[in-house]
Amino acid sequence: MPVIVLVGAQWGDEGKGKATDLLGDRLDYVVKFNGGNNAGHTVVIDGEKYALHLLPSGILSPNVVPVIGNGVVVDLNVLFQEIDGLEARGIDTSRLRISANAHVIASYNRTLDKVTERFLGSRRIGTTGRGIGPTYADKMNRIGIRVQDLFDESILRQKVTAALGFKNQVLSKIYNRTGAKVDDVVRELLSYVDRLRPYVADTALELSEAIDAGKVVLCEAGQATLLDVDHGTYPFVTSSNATSGGACTGSGIPPTRIDRVVAVLKAFTSRVGEGPFPTELHDKWGDYLREVGHEYGTTTGRPRRIGWLDLVIGRYAQRINGVTDFAMTKLDNYDGLDEIPVCVAYEVNGVRHDEMPVNQTDFHHAKPIFETLPGWKQDITGCRKFEDLPREAQDFVEFVEQRIGARISIVGVGPGREAVIERHSVLGGN
Repeated sequence: MPVIVLVGAQWGDEGKGKATDLLGDRLDYVVKFNGGNNAGHTVVIDGEKYALHLLPSGILSPNVVPVIGNGVVVDLNVLFQEIDGLEARGIDTSRLRISANAHVIASYNRTLDKVTERFLGSRRIGTTGRGIGPTYADKMNRIGIRVQDLFDESILRQKVTAALGFKNQVLSKIYNRTGAKVDDVVRELLSYVDRLRPYVADTALELSEAIDAGKVVLCEAGQATLLDVDHGTYPFVTSSNATSGGACTGSGIPPTRIDRVVAVLKAFTSRVGEGPFPTELHDKWGDYLREVGHEYGTTTGRPRRIGWLDLVIGRYAQRINGVTDFAMTKLDNYDGLDEIPVCVAYEVNGVRHDEMPVNQTDFHHAKPIFETLPGWKQDITGCRKFEDLPREAQDFVEFVEQRIGARISIVGVGPGREAVIERHSVLGGN
């Protein structure tokens, strides 16, 4: 049975949770392989809205084993707040598995994240201030705290002491802040041990055995392609690999076991935070798409920046991730428009670019080249087959499909789990 990697094709908030939920009944495992509680999925089930920040969206499917992989950084307070919230609504979270090798977000890294952003001023990245970046930095500097460390108090204390030997110098001498105390940090982390223990496992081994047994595994990215630390619009990116390659390093599943890569592409474009955005709208159409699409951050509540669909980005995502199938979401957000501009290329200093410019300066100065398609001016939220869509909506999907290099297998036409058209199965076959 297949191993599927699900990624975002833009700057995030494309609707990856909806795509996972669509496949929920056909999945056995859903693995979150990167990021932390700096992004979220919103899933609507039977009119009920669930906002997930750290937990894999597979937690909402009763037959799925949700896994937090080794590539994730975990805020334990947020984890248990989220678990408690779901349990209070009748969702069973006992199936959750957490990698012993995942890194833990310590309180001092949340502090550093916030003060660093304020210190940067106009050069800020636009982080969520939740300690994600500093925790990944600790991981690479080999002074991080892993989940498994919490089960050996001596090791934990040694690692916290080593980390604060450096961190407190930064807090006090650069930012004029009081340093953290080793005892306080250790005490807080140890307070989670008893509750954490039942969830922790060698998840890479468990996933390997599941694949050998013919189980269907979905690897679910946090953030998206253009926020990938290597392949995104650096430095305005996240601190982990949100592309398909990150699924291997962040889960322990080797690339030879991956069958399909599904990228979620919103029918327009949005992003949160700073950085270049060629198709960004600062007019009534941007406001319209933001409101009709409820485009506010799941985690932060910040209004998202909005732009027209960018097919240069779509082609880039296909190439970087090796996309086999796209899932287009929020097509219904165009129901009220007479015409729909779509970016098909960029112009940079008089030169046309059909692919992403190689350097940041050119991308920053890129101007979109548009082709305009007719709208359909009718409600499509009740459509369940591709043939049910108005001809103009079908033409829009097929136009995009031709330009991005892979088939569009799923089309979202509304917020509910039922408001989906499945043109092709992403589990194989037609």
